[in-house]
Amino acid sequence: MNFISTRLITADVTRLVGFYELVTGVAAVWGNELFAEIPTAIGTLAIGSDKTVPLFGAGSAEPAANRSAILEFIVDDVDADFQRLREHLEEIVTEPTTMPWGNRALLFRDPDGNLVNLFTPVTDEARAKFGLAGSR
Repeated sequence: MNFISTRLITADVTRLVGFYELVTGVAAVWGNELFAEIPTAIGTLAIGSDKTVPLFGAGSAEPAANRSAILEFIVDDVDADFQRLREHLEEIVTEPTTMPWGNRALLFRDPDGNLVNLFTPVTDEARAKFGLAGSR
């Protein structure tokens, strides 16, 4: 078994896709007006319309209601990404901070309120965990 993607359900696919294109710098691959994907080397962020929920089961998902998951993206320089994105973020939860486990992390909410973590491993141990050579 291989983990392949995380899907967010939203009432405004265009808005959320545009936000994640800005954050990741990756162009979305659109299936149709109700579904798009942001592909990365490790996994895919899928974004689907709330109009698709009945296909899975009525009430099985609800847009803008997540309070338990954090979408995480490893980046080369979290401080540079913070400067690039700062004016586009409606809610910054934590400005870039070095965490006890060796990652420098930025936590913010997307337009639907989902938590997003951009992080850069900064200690040798954290960099090794992600297969990154040496210290920065």
